[in-house]
Amino acid sequence: MRGLKKIAILIVACLFVYLSLFTWNLRTGHLDALSSHTGLDISGIILKPGIWVAEQVTGFWHRYIYLVGLKQENDNLRAEAAELRRANMLMGAQARSASRLEALLDFSSPRKWAFSGARVIGQRMGPAGALDTLVVDKGKASGVTDDMPVASLKGMVGRILRSGVATSTVLLLTDPNSRIAVIGANNRSPGMLSGQGYGEPLQLRYVNQNAPVDPGELLLSSGLTGIYPKGLPVARVTKIRRSDISLFLTVQAEPLVDVAGLEEVLLLSREPEPAVEAGTGDTAAPDAQAQPDDTAGKEDARGAADQ
Repeated sequence: MRGLKKIAILIVACLFVYLSLFTWNLRTGHLDALSSHTGLDISGIILKPGIWVAEQVTGFWHRYIYLVGLKQENDNLRAEAAELRRANMLMGAQARSASRLEALLDFSSPRKWAFSGARVIGQRMGPAGALDTLVVDKGKASGVTDDMPVASLKGMVGRILRSGVATSTVLLLTDPNSRIAVIGANNRSPGMLSGQGYGEPLQLRYVNQNAPVDPGELLLSSGLTGIYPKGLPVARVTKIRRSDISLFLTVQAEPLVDVAGLEEVLLLSREPEPAVEAGTGDTAAPDAQAQPDDTAGKEDARGAADQ
């Protein structure tokens, strides 16, 4: 009972205080003014953090959307730049290839010899991989035959070792199985030029001790083997050594062509002899001084390729 009395007294006291404050506020208006000012301040304290959080979230979302679009645009620009660089590289390569092809077209072939261009598509491939060889993109379908001379704008490259239907293997003059009969451009001293492997100097053999040979002299194909045309540059003399026990000079030379950087070559072929009318009595003159000097080199190269 005492507890109920205390609660009733507390309720009556609260009602009395409330009615007193209400009556006092009706006459003075102080509580309304206080509540309006304190309410605004409290509302500001509560709303400002929420507004700041909302602004941050909205700004982050807009920045995120902007960055996503910016990244996509950046990726597109990067892809476009890469495509432009690739196109520029291709155009540059085509321009360089066009200039090389124009230079090849200006090549002046020896008399009674014709030439055609071919692209290098590989090195040291197939059964001839142990030899210093190149593979070109022309074969028997294009009229390529075995032992056809191969040259570049700077000089002789080698000869066709084997011709396939659509591709052919070129035996380079640096290969130990290669033999080219040459003659000095200045002193006209003859010799047989043989390879010793890629990166090694060429060896000029069978040059007499008393034969005049100068360092730096250009060596030209002599045409004596019947394979190579006469007068094409082959190599340049780099070293001469005389011996008291040998009948021949020891002469080294360097090739004029860097075969590692070759992209196009020239295939040389003999022009067909004009037809002889019946009853004229004329016969086609054979090539002068054609000798089978290169036979051993050809057989050695083919045997090494077969192995």
